[in-house]
Amino acid sequence: MATNLALDDKLIIQAKKVGHHKTKKEAVMAALKEYIAHKKQQEILKVFGTIDFDQNYDYKKARKR
Repeated sequence: MATNLALDDKLIIQAKKVGHHKTKKEAVMAALKEYIAHKKQQEILKVFGTIDFDQNYDYKKARKR
């Protein structure tokens, strides 16, 4: 999908430099992937502490199945 975006050239240059990317597209794609991964991690953290675990669950016994 072709998309035209007005991006800050200074930011793109910095992203290419620190990420060792050859092209603008590589830098933007890497940034988008990292952004998505970060947001997914934040969603997981929201669930932390809300799940009840069975204290009697024997994980070693379950491995032997």
